[in-house]
Amino acid sequence: MAAKTMQDLLIEDLRDIYHAEKQIAKALPKMAKAAKSDQLRQAFEAHLEQTNGQIERLQQIFEELDTRARGKHCDAMEGLISEAQEILEMGLAPEVQDAALIAAAQKVEHYEIASYGTLHAYATACGLDRVAQLLDETLQEEKDTDTLLNKLAIGDVNKKALAAGGKKAA
Repeated sequence: MAAKTMQDLLIEDLRDIYHAEKQIAKALPKMAKAAKSDQLRQAFEAHLEQTNGQIERLQQIFEELDTRARGKHCDAMEGLISEAQEILEMGLAPEVQDAALIAAAQKVEHYEIASYGTLHAYATACGLDRVAQLLDETLQEEKDTDTLLNKLAIGDVNKKALAAGGKKAA
């Protein structure tokens, strides 16, 4: 369906992020299993729970809009998850792989932050205050996850990756 109104555009983009979140929910257990760092594994596991809650929140938003909850294939997320899968197949040292997994996860978070920020703006423009509030909850969660991943990278994971031989001689 081609978007004809601002609310149509909102619904189309909701369907895109709904599918994206479902893809993320499938990928996170693999990323958690692959993580060497306990803190990183716990962060991925916690984000899986959060993602499942976000999927439920999106279903609630579809109900608020009196439209069927269904996804529209999200090529962007498929590409980001494919890149994360490639990391797992590179044969990196476990500590270096953790650093690369954080980078892949942050790319996903940044896509989500952009998507939810846009959706929030659309809902606000349409005067859909409850929908905007629900979208803002998810937007804040995504920003918090990005901040946590950044702290893990800077505070521990990247240092361990360097110590494990992650620095190439010039």
